[in-house]
Amino acid sequence: MKEYTITAHIHIYQYEELCEPDRQLIDAAKEATKRSYAPYSHFAVGAAVRLSDGTVVTGSNQENAAYPSGLCAERTTLFYANARYPDQPVQTLAIAARTEKGFVEKPIPPCGACRQVILETESRFKNPIRILLSGEECIYEVAGIADLLPLSFEASSME
Repeated sequence: MKEYTITAHIHIYQYEELCEPDRQLIDAAKEATKRSYAPYSHFAVGAAVRLSDGTVVTGSNQENAAYPSGLCAERTTLFYANARYPDQPVQTLAIAARTEKGFVEKPIPPCGACRQVILETESRFKNPIRILLSGEECIYEVAGIADLLPLSFEASSME
């Protein structure tokens, strides 16, 4: 038997330790939670991406009574960014979430489907996407999706 060890590299920051552009991106993701449509879960998620030209695009989760017809904030944002700005790679993705009590204390990671879409977006542009996961307690910074999606399924898997 052999063993394969997988590690994830995550930096942990306080909001004040982030550079101004990162704070602005986190703020944009938090603002996007206000446009969430989450009447069932009451879990509003907002995402914001900064493209290579500096453009910021935001999105929010959109639920539907006919599960799984809704869409997560990360996919809403990435799909819109890729459709509207098809030649601009995503540099950084920020994610924030809140409940009816306020913003979550601990950072929330993207779901599996969103991780797969982030991977595809990275592959599309051959560019890692830096990910900022926002919580009131701290912010996680991940250099690329490989740290959140080890042993990933990608185009080369089908060859």
